[in-house]
Amino acid sequence: MARSSKGSAKSSRAGRPHSRNRILAALPPADFHRLRPALTTVTLPQKHPFWEPEEPITAVYFPLTFVASILAVTREGHQVEVGTVGNEGVVGLPVFLGASSSPGRAFVQIPGQGERVDVTVFRREALRAGKLRDLLHRYTLSFMTQVSQGFACNRAHAAEQRLARWLLVVRDRVGCDEFPLTHRFMGQMLAVRRATVTDTAGALQRAGLIRYRRGMITIRDGPGLEKAACECYWIVRQELERLLGP
Repeated sequence: MARSSKGSAKSSRAGRPHSRNRILAALPPADFHRLRPALTTVTLPQKHPFWEPEEPITAVYFPLTFVASILAVTREGHQVEVGTVGNEGVVGLPVFLGASSSPGRAFVQIPGQGERVDVTVFRREALRAGKLRDLLHRYTLSFMTQVSQGFACNRAHAAEQRLARWLLVVRDRVGCDEFPLTHRFMGQMLAVRRATVTDTAGALQRAGLIRYRRGMITIRDGPGLEKAACECYWIVRQELERLLGP
């Protein structure tokens, strides 16, 4: 009997989905295989739009290697990043929360691959009692922490600390120390002018923490960048790990 039980547990682990997306990877095999036929692996270029203000959201994405920016938009046309989504989460929380559109905007910040699913299938699976719904609730809480902590960070911390924090967040989501990033994206993230971005990135570069050239960021000293960042980086990261696991 003991051998049979052990064999069953081993078989269950072997059947778990292999995915770079943490939500998909955490699904029980039966849940993942039910969803799998509806997933389409796509390669998305930089600036690919997920949704525009008040327009219908037609698909939900589970990032594998791309990173998405979620932006708040004003009537005057100003836009500021309020959240970042990578392989820890899902691009399409408004759909999970019952909405068909959003007043904001979302697009690809760092190009890469992801799993696309039609909103109809996503709603059906997300509303089904089970692990996916539980994971999405947990991820929603972690995303809310990211948004609220980001608001506090923008009010309380210097631009250099905020840029260091944000570069670490992107590093964690793409899984490497080099990625494409423009002055415009950094300005949206910091909610500052281009000149401030130049000064801030320059300060981190002079300190030997990063290298920035031709729209590419290279993190040269990860531990040093973590020291330069404010505590908001660790608050958001630890909450994510508490809710979804390391």
